[in-house]
Amino acid sequence: MRTTIFGGHGKVALLLAPLLVEAGHEVRAVVRNPDHVGDVEATGATAVVQSVEDADVAALTELLRGSDAVVWSAGAGGGDPERTDAVDRDAAIRSMDAAVAAGVGRYVMVSFSGASPDHLVPEDDSFRRYQDAKIAADDHLRSTDLGWTVLGPGALTTDPADGRVNPAASSRDGDESPRELVAQVAAAVLADERAVRRTLVLGKGDVPIDTWLDQVD
Repeated sequence: MRTTIFGGHGKVALLLAPLLVEAGHEVRAVVRNPDHVGDVEATGATAVVQSVEDADVAALTELLRGSDAVVWSAGAGGGDPERTDAVDRDAAIRSMDAAVAAGVGRYVMVSFSGASPDHLVPEDDSFRRYQDAKIAADDHLRSTDLGWTVLGPGALTTDPADGRVNPAASSRDGDESPRELVAQVAAAVLADERAVRRTLVLGKGDVPIDTWLDQVD
C-alpha cells in the first residue's frame, strides 16, 4: 500500500512511519520545513516538502496521485486561531477533496476524543476554535465517499504503549492516549475493513487492538 502521511514531522507521524514501513507500506511523509527531511527519512519514509496551508486542491491532488491511503496527522499546534482554521480545518478539508479527486481509497484522520458537538467547551474558551475546526474537518470527511476512519484519542502522552486499548474510552472519561498507541492504532486500521467508516475513540487499556476491532459496532 502506498501511504501518504500529512504532518510527517509530528510526534505521532514519526512513530507511525516506521510501523508502516515495517508492514510493507511505501510511505511518503509531507513536511513543511525542509530541515525536517532528515528526521523523516530516518524512519524509512520518503519526505515530501509541501506546505499544506498554502497548497490548493489541485496541488494536493497531484501530490496524492498514486496513493492508496492518506493519514492526516497535521495540525497548527494551537496558539494562533487563524492558523488553526487554516490548517486543522481548511487544509484538512482540501486534502480530503484532493484524495477523492486523486482516487485514493482510504483516509485515516487523527482527530481527538472531544471533537463532537456534544462536548463543546464554552465559546470564550481558547480551545473552542480548535474544537470547532476539528469537528468541521471530521464532518466533512464523513460526508465523502472515501473509506474513512476518524481516530479520537484522549489526552496525548509520551508513555510507552503495547497495542492495547480501553474499549469503553469516551470523551467524557478523559482517557489518556500515548502517542505510540495512536500510531499503533493508525497502522492497524489502515488495511482493516472493520475500521472503515467508523469513528474510533481510544485510550490506553488492556484489550488488544484486533480484539477491540472485533467488538466495534
